[in-house]
Amino acid sequence: MNDDVEKSLDSYRSFQLLSEIAGEEPLSQRELSRRLGIAVGLVNSYLKNLVAKGYVRVKNFPRNRYAYLLTPTGLAEKSRLAYQHLSYFTNLYTVARQDYLTLFQSLKSEGVTQVVFCGVDEVAEIAYLSLQEVGLELVAVLDEDAAGERFFGMPVAALAQGVESVSDVIVISSLKRKEHLRGLLERAGVQKRSIRVAGEGVQN
Repeated sequence: MNDDVEKSLDSYRSFQLLSEIAGEEPLSQRELSRRLGIAVGLVNSYLKNLVAKGYVRVKNFPRNRYAYLLTPTGLAEKSRLAYQHLSYFTNLYTVARQDYLTLFQSLKSEGVTQVVFCGVDEVAEIAYLSLQEVGLELVAVLDEDAAGERFFGMPVAALAQGVESVSDVIVISSLKRKEHLRGLLERAGVQKRSIRVAGEGVQN
């Protein structure tokens, strides 16, 4: 994905964090991580940045617990980002749609007829539209966090369970978790050549 989309994703994550913090309940970094679907370390990095900019302040509780509160400046920034993130989705849709179309057309020219998706989020839905346009078949969907749910009528399987029965090309269908998912697949024994990411070439 290009730099503009990565920057947009960055500001969208900030918007998500500010929105969660704006709620009534005090949230820990671990809880924010769970709600946003990103690593605790990444949440910590974003929070430090938001605190440094004066958008968020830290409140101490007994037993070394912390909560994060929105400042008036942070509230204004959240409103600004709310408008901006509408354009993020427009930009994401346009770029992701084209990148996945290109990837699936390339796979089709290689003789691939069936693919597996790894990662379920808004980008996966865009990828699915591109897949249908090219005429490839989605045979399985993998995602630890969404295991047991359904994606366009298909059951979502956990990676460990799904990888064993998969011999097809696996397309990473999430932008915000692509590196995390790539690492999980490689650790599960999937060859790099079988893992495809939109906007990237084949890895050896």
